[in-house]
Amino acid sequence: MVKIGFLGPKGTFSQEAMITYTGDRDDFTGVDYNTMVELIMAVENGELDEAIVPIENSLEGAVSTTMDMLAADVDLKIKAEVVIEIKQNLMARKGTDIGDIKYILSHPQPIGQCRKFIDSVFPHAVVKYVYSTAQAAKEVAQGEENMAAIGSLAAAKEYGLEILKESIQDSDNNFTRFVVISKKEAQRAKKNKTSIVFSTENKPGSLYRILDIFSLWDINMTRIESRPAKNELGKYIFFVDINGHIEDQDVRDALTMVKRKTSFYKFLGSYPEFEIGC
Repeated sequence: MVKIGFLGPKGTFSQEAMITYTGDRDDFTGVDYNTMVELIMAVENGELDEAIVPIENSLEGAVSTTMDMLAADVDLKIKAEVVIEIKQNLMARKGTDIGDIKYILSHPQPIGQCRKFIDSVFPHAVVKYVYSTAQAAKEVAQGEENMAAIGSLAAAKEYGLEILKESIQDSDNNFTRFVVISKKEAQRAKKNKTSIVFSTENKPGSLYRILDIFSLWDINMTRIESRPAKNELGKYIFFVDINGHIEDQDVRDALTMVKRKTSFYKFLGSYPEFEIGC
């Protein structure tokens, strides 16, 4: 039985992403972890076979903990990606009047995604940040009727809460990309994506010369993200996603050249490309 970890408790969007990833499979056990660090380290230490972790959101941007740990703290590969639409909902104990709500609980990211709604409907409410939307739902279920949580429909169902208002996020274009990390690499698929992380010398044109390699080999770059290198002020590492698989001739040749011209290079994996709506 494969052990797959997700950011808990039950009812989080991470669990929803895991369900999307596993589909009709019945050969796995889902295990929830309290923090991203614990979750990722559980794969590194062999407690889990795989973990599904968020890496970017269309509204809030990159998930720094995931990126930093993949770059520097663990020796793991990305073997799959999953993209799910994030719909935030206002939920409370059954019988709660929306006019009585004085406290709103959720993770900082959903709070940011629903800021206009909160400011317009609850301008005087106290916002309390917790480590997950499911934890917010759990606290509201155990709390007073002047509390509400923001989170998924799954969380409302898990903790017996009533949905007071659906889809309260400020933008409908709200998607989160998750990656599945493992010590094992993915099998090649029909359409693939490859992820790397690297740093360059602090000289004019260094980054341009690296990125130009992909142009020369006619490789499409789908994402680039920078993060502080953490060992020197003003120095950065760059995360890049490209179309293709490491076994493709052009991809292999291009990455070989990138590796030669960078001061730090790490291959994060080639994996099937996720198609939204499939």
